[in-house]
Amino acid sequence: MNTDNGLLVLGGPDIQALLEGRKRAVVDAVRQAYIEHQAGNSCLPHSVFVRFPGRVKERIIALPAYLGGADEIAGIKWISSFPANLERGISRASAIMAINSLQTGRPEVVLEGSLISAARTAASAALAADVLHQGDFIETLGVVGCGLINLEIVRYILALERRIGSILVYDIDAQRADRFTRLLAPHVGNIRVESSSELNALLARAQVISFATTAVEPTVADVSACSPAATILHISLRDLTADVVLRTDNVVDDVDHAIRAQTSLHLAEQKVGHREFVRCTLAEILNGTQPARRDDHSVAVFSPFGLGILDLALARLVIEAARKHGRGTRVEQFFDGT
Repeated sequence: MNTDNGLLVLGGPDIQALLEGRKRAVVDAVRQAYIEHQAGNSCLPHSVFVRFPGRVKERIIALPAYLGGADEIAGIKWISSFPANLERGISRASAIMAINSLQTGRPEVVLEGSLISAARTAASAALAADVLHQGDFIETLGVVGCGLINLEIVRYILALERRIGSILVYDIDAQRADRFTRLLAPHVGNIRVESSSELNALLARAQVISFATTAVEPTVADVSACSPAATILHISLRDLTADVVLRTDNVVDDVDHAIRAQTSLHLAEQKVGHREFVRCTLAEILNGTQPARRDDHSVAVFSPFGLGILDLALARLVIEAARKHGRGTRVEQFFDGT
């Protein structure tokens, strides 16, 4: 039991070092967190969105959670998204996490959270691609939105040793797509990477497509160009119109979380008045209670809200490694001593 007055602080360099070379362990942690959550061994209140009058794109989100299992953990992530930061030369997202003792309730560890958030998002997407895409070969992997998250998603899919023939990228900013193509090249070995000038051309060629954009409302009204049995990783949650959602095979991380806050699924629910268009959660596929796909010809769409339990699962992984290797900074006498 932690009864001292200190606090362990893990900054970005610590997180980066402790996650280095552990992508499979991260995916396994995400997989187990989904299974624990499906079994009811978690507490996951709805995320709280802080928005600002007259500013549509900026937001700060609080994600509190508890995750059970062999080593239970509780805490909160406080993450901001300010897209204009990219023009300032700094990252769009920044985050901090606080982990509490489950004996005393005191915060024990504070972590830089954006690296954990990016890793758990990418691992979740890679896990979904691994589960939903049939066969071990992806002839073309499509990337829509050329930012950090899609870079990490590609790296995590590669870490699962899926064979990929080529990678095709698209962004509304053609220069950003070209930069992303060059940035991705050192990570993918001999896999050909090219940019597409049109989204429909990418949809027609790719069997797995990852949407990770900053869209605040849907712009993609038609995915009929997709090949039969294509898989869409709808990470940004707001790219697809309600009609697209209603025509596809929908898998989520958590139904109540994914269908809120004006996500594409929420808009679909508002249009039809029910949630029957969601077939199952990813955890139900992982535990064998649902098949990977509805049929052989429907486009499957994975829409993860991004659950706080995943941040906790990775925080637990990082904290264990930090204590083992003596990483981080101790702030002694953080509390008042009583």
